[in-house]
Amino acid sequence: MSTGRGYPRDPGLAARMTFVMFLLGLLYVAVMAALIAAGVNFAFVFVLAGGLLFAQYYFSSKIALFSMNAHEVTPAEAPQLHGIVDRLCALADMPKPRVAIAESDVPNAFATGRSPSDAVVCATTGILRRLEPAELEAVLAHELSHVAHRDVAVMTVAGFLGVAAGFITRSMFWFGGGIGMGGGRDNDEDNGTAQWLVIMLVSILVYAISFLLTRALSRYRELSADRGAAIITGAPATLASALVKVTGAMGQIPTRDLRAAEPFNAFFFTPAAAPGFSISSLFSTHPTLEQRLAQLAELERTMGHQGGAL
Repeated sequence: MSTGRGYPRDPGLAARMTFVMFLLGLLYVAVMAALIAAGVNFAFVFVLAGGLLFAQYYFSSKIALFSMNAHEVTPAEAPQLHGIVDRLCALADMPKPRVAIAESDVPNAFATGRSPSDAVVCATTGILRRLEPAELEAVLAHELSHVAHRDVAVMTVAGFLGVAAGFITRSMFWFGGGIGMGGGRDNDEDNGTAQWLVIMLVSILVYAISFLLTRALSRYRELSADRGAAIITGAPATLASALVKVTGAMGQIPTRDLRAAEPFNAFFFTPAAAPGFSISSLFSTHPTLEQRLAQLAELERTMGHQGGAL
């Protein structure tokens, strides 16, 4: 029988994931209903969007590893990394994910995959070089918390649904039944222009709603993963140390490398934020460092009191 204590359940995260998926699904259905009401021939667009969603969901881990120049490693190739993951999976009573290393000096880690049995946990060469073993364990515990709570799969689908809804709305102009294609009469041009403007406005609105919803979910799930990691390892202060060290090391990374990594921020342990203005700095995928450290400090106090009372 397993002696693992498992990651703590987070009803707040589960409720938020359900709510976000419901709203995004409703948004997606509303766009499709609008297409039907407008008499648009959307079969091609529907099949294309469905195919893209299928590919994103079932091949997300392969896409992420390829994009990050990462490769899976065996226990013989990375014994320390596998040893840490083995220990954490035993504590968490969860199946061991595949383990990968990304050739990048950006100090970070991420998890991907549609389910715990399909998951991959990946660390960059930059974070492996900079962190002590206990700090690396805390970071990987954070990533495994995402896997245990299945929020990686939800973020993958949620992010795609919003983009797909906006894509389908815009496609009314390109593939719709006569929209923007010319109706054979000159007086149809004004109607076509008006329809095009409405389509673009709806597309922008759809994308904006999905963007804000997924960002709000992303920030909460990071706090949830920090809590899970602190509890499973019993060392909130160690995770706080890793956070400070990794965040500080980001300032030593060339801006070009940080900007190249920014598209993956929603899945990273800490955001790869380049200096100056960027979408990542305006709508962060993560709570602030101060918020994360404050939560970990409170957990350290709470767990210390509990330990002292035993």
